[in-house]
Amino acid sequence: MIKRTTTIFLFLLAIIPQLAEASQVLKGYWHYREFLSRNPEQQMLTDKMVNTVRRDPVPLTVKQTRPITISVVFPGQQISDYWVRNIKAFELRMQELGIQYQLNQVFTRPNVDARELSLSLMEAIKSNSDYVIFTLDTTRHRKFIEHVLQSSKTKLILQNITTPIKAWDKRQPMMYVGFDHELGTYRLLDYYRSLEPMGSEYSVLYYSEGYISAARGDTFIQSMETLGRYRLASSYYTKATEASGYEATLNIVKNDPKVKFIYACSTDIALGAIKALKELKRQDIIINGWGGGSAELKAIAKGDMAVTVMRMNDDTGVAMAEAVKWDLEDKPVPTVYSGDFEVVTKDDSPERVKRLEKWAFRYSDR
Repeated sequence: MIKRTTTIFLFLLAIIPQLAEASQVLKGYWHYREFLSRNPEQQMLTDKMVNTVRRDPVPLTVKQTRPITISVVFPGQQISDYWVRNIKAFELRMQELGIQYQLNQVFTRPNVDARELSLSLMEAIKSNSDYVIFTLDTTRHRKFIEHVLQSSKTKLILQNITTPIKAWDKRQPMMYVGFDHELGTYRLLDYYRSLEPMGSEYSVLYYSEGYISAARGDTFIQSMETLGRYRLASSYYTKATEASGYEATLNIVKNDPKVKFIYACSTDIALGAIKALKELKRQDIIINGWGGGSAELKAIAKGDMAVTVMRMNDDTGVAMAEAVKWDLEDKPVPTVYSGDFEVVTKDDSPERVKRLEKWAFRYSDR
């Protein structure tokens, strides 16, 4: 049973206030396509990076006087293997490019204690790292990044975000890199729209409060509202863990037993929902994944998960390595880069899934 307190992260949202808040969260960002359409020179650089990521590596053309130092702070302690695979792909591509480097990495938990996170990040800056690879999801992330942009020569690569912050237009991070949350969400929206009949009720399992929940969850809800064919029965923020996804799903089915599908915003949450639906013997309720990592593909193969939007996972690790190379060669680096997606369903042939895995994990499966 979920206790309703002022400090709990998991709670039922009122639909109207939630939608109003959603637009506020994303208001300060340039959408991926919007940013590129407004900046033709950036579109050219991004297109060049897209082509480079898909090709064999071309070694660094300048001589290094010393190894560069790179600090990585990622929320890697979760079931989703995106982060771990990402850094492996990054390192292997760096080696292929012939770049000398030293890597310091810290894997934290989603919703990690703010003090612990700040200490890890400040240590990276104090050590005069040439590059810091970080993410941006919460307000405390943003405050730290603004501090670095204003007071440090360290170059920032922001992972898992592809929408530049408007307020930073005069001094952006070196690159935003990831798989655009909105573009991936639209792929899942198309799937549900083609599958579910008019009038179907659904629920949403958010990530923790922050940018990812807005970009994946609110985008989905607002798009569904625009269609006018479906009814949002409930929506829950979670702690971005399997356990919180499990607890929220028990509440969803208890309060709204007629729901036809549950839109999940991350791997861990989706797997928790699957566990709850099995326990309740409600496998008739459709659940999606988000990201298409190894755990999700196994769930799809077993028929537990209906669909996922699969990131071509290693694209972003490769893109970060290429960005470092371009920077060392004093070439312009694109401000934004989003990797490729493919929709995978439980009806797909094992052969298709294997082909996608072979490309998506071309570095990280080595």
